[in-house]
Amino acid sequence: MKPRSFSIIAACACVCSSALALGNSDDKAARERIDATYKSDIAACAKLAGNAKDVCVAEALGKRNVARAELDAAQHDSPRARAKVTEEKAEATYKVAKERCDDMAGNAKDVCVADANAQYKRAKADAKAQERIVEARSDARADARDAEYKAAKERCDSYAGEAKDRCVADLKARYGK
Repeated sequence: MKPRSFSIIAACACVCSSALALGNSDDKAARERIDATYKSDIAACAKLAGNAKDVCVAEALGKRNVARAELDAAQHDSPRARAKVTEEKAEATYKVAKERCDDMAGNAKDVCVADANAQYKRAKADAKAQERIVEARSDARADARDAEYKAAKERCDSYAGEAKDRCVADLKARYGK
């Protein structure tokens, strides 16, 4: 039996969407909103008992961690920050799935835990692969831009004097060199 899917993305969409366009000055307020949402989610969990409470707490914790990672990614837009969001989502989903498995016993529980572990490892591997793909594309763009600059600079060598200086200055301005 597969664990029920956990929708962390939808759960923190309202908290995270407002955090995406924030500057550093609003960081503290956004973090306080995330923490306030977490505290209210934990308070709602207090009404539950047993494993239902454990699942609720794991969901609240995962929602908070994903929201924080998304806030950081919005402020520091980098492949690593985006991969961290994916990793936090995988971690949260995994912890909730493991908690849900605690309601089971015997082989059903073992299968549930193994499925949760497999999904977690797959998500972590996908996050790392995506990060490497983005970095490779960035490196390829930089290499192509350098090659274009060198080729254009060679074309400038066909000029002499002031025309050559102007050509090289235009290239440096265009390519940021």
